[in-house]
Amino acid sequence: MREALASLTVRGRAFLAAGITTVVAAIVVGHSSVVRIGVLVAVLPLLTAWWVGRSRYRLGLVRTVSPQLVVAGQPATVELTVANESRTPTGVLLLEERLPYVLGTRPRFVLEGLGHGWRRHATYQVRSELRGQFDIGPMSVRVTDPFGLVELGRTFHATSRLTVTPRTITLPSIPLGGAWTGSGDNRPRAFATGSAEDVTVREYRRGDDLRRVHWRSSARVGELMVRREEQPWQSRATVFLDNRGTSHRGQGAASSLEGAVSAAASIAVHLAHRGYTVRLVTASGDSRETQWHSQTGEASTVPLLEALAVVQLDHAPAPDLQWLAEPGHGGLTVGVFGGLAEVDLPFLRRLQHHASSSLAISLDVDAWAPHLPVQPGRGAAAHLTASGWRSVTLGPRDRLDTAWQELGLMQSRSTAAAGSAR
Repeated sequence: MREALASLTVRGRAFLAAGITTVVAAIVVGHSSVVRIGVLVAVLPLLTAWWVGRSRYRLGLVRTVSPQLVVAGQPATVELTVANESRTPTGVLLLEERLPYVLGTRPRFVLEGLGHGWRRHATYQVRSELRGQFDIGPMSVRVTDPFGLVELGRTFHATSRLTVTPRTITLPSIPLGGAWTGSGDNRPRAFATGSAEDVTVREYRRGDDLRRVHWRSSARVGELMVRREEQPWQSRATVFLDNRGTSHRGQGAASSLEGAVSAAASIAVHLAHRGYTVRLVTASGDSRETQWHSQTGEASTVPLLEALAVVQLDHAPAPDLQWLAEPGHGGLTVGVFGGLAEVDLPFLRRLQHHASSSLAISLDVDAWAPHLPVQPGRGAAAHLTASGWRSVTLGPRDRLDTAWQELGLMQSRSTAAAGSAR
């Protein structure tokens, strides 16, 4: 009885109250015929609640989010398909989708009753100005009877994930230095000449083409050796994002961290499109999600953007540099830094020494929070220059592509100066 009363709507409760009042009044007055009417009015919502609760509705929900990866500010479409998998027809369905507040208000739909095997479709759009990963759902469904006396609630526990990546801009091509291992601006000279010492071979296997037999290695080893399939050589680039809380100012979308994340995303996408094998490293170190991404085309940028979508402030005072001790690193390093202090000089020098070529975007973090007092000794540009980096300063109103072009001019002048010195 308690469950039946809890499922009554306002109309159902009004019917129940009116019926009871009518019965009491009829008994007092002595009109037995009116008592029957009052009993009918009072029992109707209770019988409806019992019938609706006894009906075993089996509803199926399919939610499709397209696309599942969007840039901040772009919409995504959510399509809902509700199916009645039971033999009992339903009444009117009231749907309400639960959403994070950044995706907008909760969408609500009213669908007509579903017969056995029937389906209904509904669509809506979501949009977020903030990056991140958001769960859409769960969906709550309320089933009502044809009279609107009872409303029974059900909840689908399944959710769908939407990833909102930071905004990126197209950067101009600039000369990039470094120790190349592949298809960037240069290729290794030994690989280009194809000397016999640099040929990679393996043991002969049944079915191998005899034209791939490397006779010099076969004579030295004493068994047939064949050339391995040629592996594409690629240049490596590390994008380092300083996301320490002590390096940034401001909050939310207007913080310097968001500017740094957007800059790192634009640089990572630019390098990947230029043929680099790119890795993303933050102040907390590298992880499986930020290891070298060597796919080609758009496939190489998806893991990078997904990792940048969930970057948060790191509260460690110093960055984790254990990844520098791993072999096989180096090449080009592009750093995106916030405010720096003298205590950061050792890690800046170590990071610069690790790279064959080091470029930096230095954020003027005080300009992101002009209402706060300027923190002395937090100028990143001077510390980066003292550590051997080529860097430019980026403010909240500055254009990243212009700063990137300025880095290219600095790189060209440095290359020309080195050539003149020789």
